[in-house]
Amino acid sequence: MTRFPALFVSHGAPTIAIDRIPAHDFLAGLGERIGRPKAILAISAHWETGAPTLSLAAQPATIHDFGGFPDALYRMTYPAPGSPELAERVAEQLVAAGFPAALNPSRGLDHGAWIPLQLMYPAADIPVVQLSIQPSRSPAEHWRLGEALRPLRDEGILVLGSGSATHNLFELGRYMHDTTPPEWVTSFDRWLKSAVTQGRKEELLDYLHQAPSAARNHPTPDHILPLFVAAGAGEAQGTGELIHESYSWGLLSMAAYSFA
Repeated sequence: MTRFPALFVSHGAPTIAIDRIPAHDFLAGLGERIGRPKAILAISAHWETGAPTLSLAAQPATIHDFGGFPDALYRMTYPAPGSPELAERVAEQLVAAGFPAALNPSRGLDHGAWIPLQLMYPAADIPVVQLSIQPSRSPAEHWRLGEALRPLRDEGILVLGSGSATHNLFELGRYMHDTTPPEWVTSFDRWLKSAVTQGRKEELLDYLHQAPSAARNHPTPDHILPLFVAAGAGEAQGTGELIHESYSWGLLSMAAYSFA
């Protein structure tokens, strides 16, 4: 059985589903590039809970958790099946690893999960389970969460972290959609690329103090936490390969990483 990499992708604005920007084209080819997994465990920046929680729904709904975008986005659905069996088994693995895991019977797929998957696997015929993040918990705890998920990769299951390499929406209105990103964005992005590709785990876990303009790029931790889960699901040091780099909306890095 194929051992899948753990991935981190930047999902950007919901319009990535319809805008032919470089990140759209990258995601549209990514599924064919890595192959078809048996199932997908998606860790999205848009599901926050106090404890790691897994979606239990057999037919998860498509959640349009955004506003003010083109009507075409609200007409989109991603009717992939869920996998209660996988959700229950992963919850057991997390409990065995010391996490207070929970199950949510009604959670659907938020746009951090279904929009990249709609591009990667448009047939929507691969079972998808979502796993929440905990912004009150540290990067190290999310890394350890990923370590507990690592065995899934040997079963042909894709561990997919979906967030954003840079994510300051508070300053988004100051930049044009296609403007050159400012230095405070690109310097952080360069640092992240260097730290991930060189496997500098301790620096990554301490990114708020180690990386340039870290707090400005991530005023809240939600969109970078899925990166630590994906890195933890890779090998011990979390050395990753940069598989895409581009920018959208002036200050959103669309960088993506693969962890073997």
